[in-house]
Amino acid sequence: MLFAQSDATAEVAKAVGRQVAQPDYASLLFVFMLATFIGIGVIMRVSRLLHTPLMSLTNAISAIAVVGAILVVGNEEHSTGIRILGGVALFASMTNIVSGFLITDRMLKMFKSPGTGGKR
Repeated sequence: MLFAQSDATAEVAKAVGRQVAQPDYASLLFVFMLATFIGIGVIMRVSRLLHTPLMSLTNAISAIAVVGAILVVGNEEHSTGIRILGGVALFASMTNIVSGFLITDRMLKMFKSPGTGGKR
């Protein structure tokens, strides 16, 4: 649906004689760097007790990134470079999700009492 709309928009732009605007990569890179610094600043100030809920939230955000990366990788209209970046994003997001679940599971085992099967 999303790609069908962008295709229709590109065809209408060609029919009218207008060029389709190219993405401003410098602005996108600036937003990415700004988000990185803000994210590092937020994570550094979070209490250790809140790291598990924060990790769950980042897993949810990574799930959104996985969906976006699958859409980018699966669309043949994108260039090879963009599709490779989508593959890298897919791999990084899946690594974040799996490692987040493993670390959360390990942390939850630390809170189990010895009688319920947990190790202390």
